[in-house]
Amino acid sequence: MSRKTSTSPTLDQLTVRGFDQRLVQHLREIARARDLSLNRAALFLMRRGAGLATPRQPQPAQAAKVGTSLDRFVGLWSIEEENELLETVQAFDEVDPDLWT
Repeated sequence: MSRKTSTSPTLDQLTVRGFDQRLVQHLREIARARDLSLNRAALFLMRRGAGLATPRQPQPAQAAKVGTSLDRFVGLWSIEEENELLETVQAFDEVDPDLWT
């Protein structure tokens, strides 16, 4: 049995089943935080998950969190190494006004 697929470049409607409670809660949080409908929040997450989010699309607040993935590095640097890093990245504190006009 073969399935016919549409040759249309857009998909106007899609039914997705099997949302677990954790995903539903995250979807609702995204929708609430961004003042979006659940549909638009789901589209946002699908685009981001597919690697199609554009740089202008704001990422959810949780995407900006580091989490615990760097915890193993905490406390490993000496004061000298810390100072060297801070000196190296100091240039990033300067804002180029030409980029904002």
